[in-house]
Amino acid sequence: MRAAYYDDLGPATTVLRVDEWADPVAGPGEVLVRLRSSGVNPSDVKSRSGIFGRARFLGRTIPHSDGAGDIIAVGAGVPTSRIGERVWVWNGQYKRLMGTAAELIALPEIMAVPLPATVGYDEGACLGIPAMTAAQAVRLCQIEPGETVLVSGGAGAVAHYAIQLAKARGATVLTTVSGEAKAAHARAAGADATINYKSEDVIARVRDLTGGAGADAMIDMDLGVNFKQIESLRPFGRVAVYGVSGADVPIPGRWSLQNSVSINFLYVYEQPPALRASIVRELSALMAQGKLINAVAARFPLADVAAAHEAVETGTAMGNVVLEM
Repeated sequence: MRAAYYDDLGPATTVLRVDEWADPVAGPGEVLVRLRSSGVNPSDVKSRSGIFGRARFLGRTIPHSDGAGDIIAVGAGVPTSRIGERVWVWNGQYKRLMGTAAELIALPEIMAVPLPATVGYDEGACLGIPAMTAAQAVRLCQIEPGETVLVSGGAGAVAHYAIQLAKARGATVLTTVSGEAKAAHARAAGADATINYKSEDVIARVRDLTGGAGADAMIDMDLGVNFKQIESLRPFGRVAVYGVSGADVPIPGRWSLQNSVSINFLYVYEQPPALRASIVRELSALMAQGKLINAVAARFPLADVAAAHEAVETGTAMGNVVLEM
């Protein structure tokens, strides 16, 4: 098989290579997936660049956690009826050296989820990290019909799903963006109102849009940057955080205490099995009903994996970046 890989950490054009590899084999309890698409997430880029430090680098690595393709073989204990299934996969490279930036991957069968015939492989490769993160965040916020939720970075991959999932629960969704193109992208996902954080006071605008009451919940992509926005919540507001820049995060502690705000952090790679299974069922049902938009921002061939990583690093992509095998 052909696969992208890196032997050391550093810039995409310096360390990423594409070459022939031995085909993996499905072991007991595993399936072998012929990948059609591989999702490129910010965490994949950060791992390759070395931003997480060398402690997490275990050696030659085929990157990427997310992907989609077809099951072509199964290991012992897996029903042969699964051969031929179209699937999307998650955590492909988490705590493993062989991710989805390859033509083949062998992984536990639970990590290969049936993909509806109506959903393309590129769209399926978007799901893993972004959609599962969004689904857990919406659940942590305990969003109820009629409530208002503030989603930061509304044009991002996770936020795009969070907007949709919050709307599916009957919420009013406000989201922050940096320009009109991103505002249009967020509205396409169902956002009721957008706030340009570069030109508007986010807290004041949320108060204005909620008649002075504040939002009921907040789903945040980077608490290290957006910590002040907690003050846009009403008393007993809930916050779900899926990203933090920097080692330490300042928060308006006294204000949060006096307003009984709860803050929950989530790490999508370590979701409890029961929670992950429930999220998979939710996403599968929405896709089967044609109610989930999987936004592909850009497509690259496997040979251009470095360019795909750079497209993610710029932060300008509105949606997911995928590699096509």
